[in-house]
Amino acid sequence: MRFVISLLLIVILSLAAGIWLPFWSVALVAFAVSALIPQAPGLSLICGFLAVFLTWAGLAFFLDHANHHLLGNRISQLFFKAESPLLLVALTGFVGGVIGGLSALSGSFVHKPAAKRQAEL
Repeated sequence: MRFVISLLLIVILSLAAGIWLPFWSVALVAFAVSALIPQAPGLSLICGFLAVFLTWAGLAFFLDHANHHLLGNRISQLFFKAESPLLLVALTGFVGGVIGGLSALSGSFVHKPAAKRQAEL
């Protein structure tokens, strides 16, 4: 349940942050959500990657579809020597996913393990 809540929070907050803040604000969002909702580091990595991948790939596809893939075709010809805007969307999502996953992983390391907390009490 924490995974789904974290995933939805990262998606919603990174969409909202993208309106007013720079593109790298998704890293801050993934870090904060992962620091506030404790999960295992591996789950945090997957959650952050998946959330930001879906967000960036969805936004890239939406914007590319709005102009009938004109810019996507030209940019993909420069990068991949083929007219494949979906490959460009996937690459955009992957780059964002790596940023989000590593930020969420860093946020998960903020928490102490439960056994150490019990020992301090």
